[in-house]
Amino acid sequence: MNRILIAEDEERIASFVERGLRSNGFVTTVVGDGETAYQEGATGNYDLLILDIGLPRVDGFTVLRRLREARVTLPVVILTARDSVRDTVAGLEGGADDYIAKPFAFEELLARVRLRLRSEGTPDANILQVGELSLDLRTRRAFVDGASIDLTAREFLLAEVFCRHPDQVLSREQLLSQVWGFDFDPGSNVVDVYIRYLRRKLGAERIQTVRGMGYRLLP
Repeated sequence: MNRILIAEDEERIASFVERGLRSNGFVTTVVGDGETAYQEGATGNYDLLILDIGLPRVDGFTVLRRLREARVTLPVVILTARDSVRDTVAGLEGGADDYIAKPFAFEELLARVRLRLRSEGTPDANILQVGELSLDLRTRRAFVDGASIDLTAREFLLAEVFCRHPDQVLSREQLLSQVWGFDFDPGSNVVDVYIRYLRRKLGAERIQTVRGMGYRLLP
């Protein structure tokens, strides 16, 4: 079971990430400042670090630099509100393995975490298969009966959530949280809109409406 260190000082985001990772089988530890993040990251007790740049006491770039100077090879995914090219380059050149900007959808973060863990030798399937529907997580392509289907990034994330929970009823709130992230509007009808998009592309019979509860992907 993979252990993930989350270094994030904004409690709402830290809680959102921790809940999502735990529900997907990961063991998590949350720290709220850079000095503690460095100390924990250097212990060798974790398989991956999710690192916010804007940490108090010591910023994330410094934490990353100190870890790499100490020859700590822990995979690091930078999590930050800074989405400029300069910050992206600085993070990656500083030794980060990946970079994701806030706001983000949890499924995107989860995909990046799984990819980095796979690259460290952790077995994980690249293909999600439910009946005649398959998703290639590495290339982000969808197939129905062997035919390639073009999906937008958001459509793919929604399809991925369904494929990870086949035959399970997922509420609109669950789908909003996992696909649209922590800044979602609970009163939005965007889920219903994207369900219609997926039905047109994947087949209307694949996604069942469960009245008053949500939606289910049929095997």
